[in-house]
Amino acid sequence: MVTPPGIDLDAVRSLMDARRPGLVSGPLSAELITGGRSNLTYRVSDGEHRWVLRRPPLGHVLATAHDMAREHRVISALADSPVPVPETVLLCEDPSVLGVPFYVMAEVPGVVLRGREDTTRLGPTRARAVSHALVDVLADLHTLDPERVGLADFGRPEGYLTRQVARWRKQLDASRSRELPGVDDLHARLAATVPDSPRAAIVHGDYRLDNVLVDPETARITAVLDWEMATLGDPLADLGLFVLYWDGGHGAVHLVTGEAASAPGMPGADELVRRYAERTGADLSRLSWYVALAMFKLAVVLEGIHYRHSQGRTVGAGFDRIGEHVPALVAGGLATLDEEA
Repeated sequence: MVTPPGIDLDAVRSLMDARRPGLVSGPLSAELITGGRSNLTYRVSDGEHRWVLRRPPLGHVLATAHDMAREHRVISALADSPVPVPETVLLCEDPSVLGVPFYVMAEVPGVVLRGREDTTRLGPTRARAVSHALVDVLADLHTLDPERVGLADFGRPEGYLTRQVARWRKQLDASRSRELPGVDDLHARLAATVPDSPRAAIVHGDYRLDNVLVDPETARITAVLDWEMATLGDPLADLGLFVLYWDGGHGAVHLVTGEAASAPGMPGADELVRRYAERTGADLSRLSWYVALAMFKLAVVLEGIHYRHSQGRTVGAGFDRIGEHVPALVAGGLATLDEEA
């Protein structure tokens, strides 16, 4: 097997032997599980055991090096919590090993449900059970006491929403290449109506169906993945994005989710929101604001891809038409705020 770029198996083996003597029983091989704009994920095996290694993308800059330590820290902190996460094996912040920080964790059994075909194969009963398990895990995450799991200093929850609105406006300004009617109005209305946040919680930052592993036989969530955006903040920001991904009804959302939530047996977002409220006791009277924020964020992300593609700086399936979806998200965000008003 050809070793994929970005990983030196001899260096990884030496480090694992030094840090976890006896864990590795033979020569290592590796395959790239995912790639692209996010951190890189490899399956590493000695022929008997399998692990997962996460590192920043190729061409990574030092400013984001801390991501690996943050991911490793939050996963380690949640090890004995109701939120299922992989067991961490080691963290390496020494750039002499792979040139960048990275960490290794145990491989967890389960599948990623990326599209409608995947969820349809579950059948209606198990599809519904998976949807309930998914929102239950999010509720469990948000009701954890950060201090109890050693994450009291994991972020700055005060002013979290105000910083989110400002941050995504800054991202938008960095990608402006055309007129986007309504986008400045959407930002201004979000900034002027920021809700009072509830008690700070551990926020995943990108919680959705294809960021978890599922046991398709039991409909159980076996692990929550991709913690690179985790912090302390307003838990309803997670819920707003979850609602958009689940039930957004926009072609742009389907680019991300593959319409996985439209399979037979999958309930609508309203049912899952009610289940979340019952488990957490959260006041969801301003949830529309959080959904509108999610639409603004996704619009900015897609506009950034459109901008980079138009500059010849990125390629990908459908990137030539991705900009067509941005105006609908902007209009959807404004309409959602109108509903709240």
